[in-house]
Amino acid sequence: MKHFRVSFAVTVICLALAGYWGAKNGMGVVPAVVLAIILGVMEVSLSFDNAVVNASVIKDMDEKWQQIFLTVGILIAVFGMRLFFPILIVSIATGLGFLNVATMALDTPDVYARHLQGSYTGIAAFGGIFLLLVFLSFLFDAGRELHWLGKIEEKLASLGKIDSIGIMVALIVLFAMQYYLPVDDASRLTILIAGIGGVVLYTIVSSLDGFFEDEEAGGAAVAAGKRNGVAGFLYLEVLDASFSFDGVIGAFAITRDVVIIMLGLAIGAMFVRSLTVYLVRKGTLDEFVFLEHGAHYAIGALALIMLAGIVYHVSEVVTGLIGVGFIVLALISSIKYKRRLASRSA
Repeated sequence: MKHFRVSFAVTVICLALAGYWGAKNGMGVVPAVVLAIILGVMEVSLSFDNAVVNASVIKDMDEKWQQIFLTVGILIAVFGMRLFFPILIVSIATGLGFLNVATMALDTPDVYARHLQGSYTGIAAFGGIFLLLVFLSFLFDAGRELHWLGKIEEKLASLGKIDSIGIMVALIVLFAMQYYLPVDDASRLTILIAGIGGVVLYTIVSSLDGFFEDEEAGGAAVAAGKRNGVAGFLYLEVLDASFSFDGVIGAFAITRDVVIIMLGLAIGAMFVRSLTVYLVRKGTLDEFVFLEHGAHYAIGALALIMLAGIVYHVSEVVTGLIGVGFIVLALISSIKYKRRLASRSA
C-alpha cells in the first residue's frame, strides 16, 4: 500500500476541498464529495490502460526522471491537462481571452461546457490519431518476439519492416474520415488539420532520441539516459493529454462544476500515477507478459472510439469497460502462459 499513500492523502485533501466548495456554492457537502468520488473512479477506469503503458516507458527511465514524472508530471497532468488546457482550447475556439474563459468556466459552466463540447471534433481528431499511432507503433513492432494473438499478430508485426507503416495507416484513416464522415465542410477541415497535428506531434516526440545523440567517445551512456528521460517524459505527458481530453469532456455529463471536475479528475490522475509506480516497482509487466499488449489494444480501441465520437456518442462507461476488458483478458492470458511455461519446465 506504500505506493498509494500519497494518492490517499491527495484524495482526502481533494474531497475536503470538494466538500468546502459544495458548501460554499450551495451544491451541498455530500453531493459535491460524491461527485468527486465518481469522477475519480471514472478517471481511473478510463486510464487504467494508460497506467500500464506509462509503466512500460517509465521502467526504462533512471531514478531522477522517474521522480520528475511523479512530481512535475502530476502537476502538469492535474492542472495543465485537466484545467488549463481545456480552457485554452475554448479560448482559441471562441476567440475570447484566457481569463474570460476561466471566468466563464466558474460563473457559467453550462456555456463553457457547450463551447468545450463544440470543440470536440478537433480534440477527437488530434487525440484519436495520436493514440492510434501509439497503438500502431506497438502493433507494427517487427522486433517484438512475444505475440498475444499468435500468428495474426506476428504477421502484422512483420509489416513493421516497412518504413513509417504506422504513419501511412494513420494518414489513410484520417483521409478516409475526412472524406466519408457525415459532417459539414468546416468540420472536415478541422478533422484534417487536427489529425495532421496529431501525426506531427507523435513524429516529433517519437523522434526526440536523435536530438540527444552524442557521437563523442564515452557519450553513449549519457545520451541513452537523456533519451530515456527527456523523450520518455514528453511522450508520457502527450499520451496523458490524449487520454485526458475524453475524460474532461465526459466529466461534464456528470457535473458542470469545473472545480469539482478538476478535484475529481485529480484524484483519478494521482491513482493512475501510483498504479504506474506499483507496476514498475513490482515488475508486474515482466510477470504478466501480455498486460502491455492488452493496454495497447485498449488504446487502439479508445483511439477508434474518439474518432467515431466525432459523429456518434459513445458512453464513457462503455469506453471504460472496453479498456478494463482488454486488461482482464491480457491478465488471464498471461497467467495461462506462465502455467504453460511451468508445465514444460516441470
